[in-house]
Amino acid sequence: MDLDVAQVRAFIRAAEELHFGRAAGTLAISQQALSKRIARLESLLGTELFRRGGNGVRLTEAGRRFLQPARHTVAAADAAVAAAVGKDRPLRVDVWGHLYAPMRTLAQVAGRAGELALGHGRDLPSVTAALLRGDIDAAFGRVHPPLHTGLTHRLVRLEPVDAVLSTDHPLAAEPALRPDQLRDGVLWAPGSLDRLDFLHQFTDRFDIRNRAASVNLGLTHFLAEVAADPNRFSLLPADVPLPETPGLRSVPLVNPTPLYAWSLLWRTGNGHPGLTGLTTACAEEAGRSRWLEYDPARDWLPEPPENHPRHGGEQ
Repeated sequence: MDLDVAQVRAFIRAAEELHFGRAAGTLAISQQALSKRIARLESLLGTELFRRGGNGVRLTEAGRRFLQPARHTVAAADAAVAAAVGKDRPLRVDVWGHLYAPMRTLAQVAGRAGELALGHGRDLPSVTAALLRGDIDAAFGRVHPPLHTGLTHRLVRLEPVDAVLSTDHPLAAEPALRPDQLRDGVLWAPGSLDRLDFLHQFTDRFDIRNRAASVNLGLTHFLAEVAADPNRFSLLPADVPLPETPGLRSVPLVNPTPLYAWSLLWRTGNGHPGLTGLTTACAEEAGRSRWLEYDPARDWLPEPPENHPRHGGEQ
């Protein structure tokens, strides 16, 4: 029996997502195409791999037994392709945290880092899974512990964060704000705070008790919601280019200045030569643009200070 790797890959993604639409999206194919691949695989194997019903999709017992060997099969196929292609394959890099525009930072080093094939992960857990499966070589975004033991972490940039608020907000005219001055406002978040670690820790640290969540429909929509209410505010890295949203103001935060930590992740032991080029380019730009400056008397990081550099050092 000869297995079709595309069909096996479709099964793995569907098994991980337990949702055919989301699984199809990660493979950049239609849901109909994914369903056909899985149906052909089930026909070849002579058994059902999924139960489909009103409560969603779940694996059958045969599907659970097949999952781990299927992962080994796809990993071996990918390794064979990589061996045949050689070292000229582009470095596959995913980014996440799209509201905070991670591509701004990668764009400043991409030209010196060799050939990159860029993708977009949904969040840190999905990117972590892709790294461990070998679907991508590296990833860039905000990292917070705990991390998987099979991943290597390199801090790239500590970026000051500004408050964004309505021009009708009581503090909108201030040239700068302390985070604790926002205590009586409403933090407007682009999703549930339990999935937004930085904002969650900010509200805890500075006693922001009024919190509300929106639906992440992109930066323009999100900022329009902030501007629409004089009690709302949110946080964005200082260098994020803001759309022309009427009634919105960005104000620096000081004493302390919150810092948003951007990092690279890769699977420990990944020998792609492009990783060296990318990490070297990031380190060079960090030194030139003072990306890694941190003064605990002036700045605030959600993570314990011992996990981060001081005064321009590098992790």
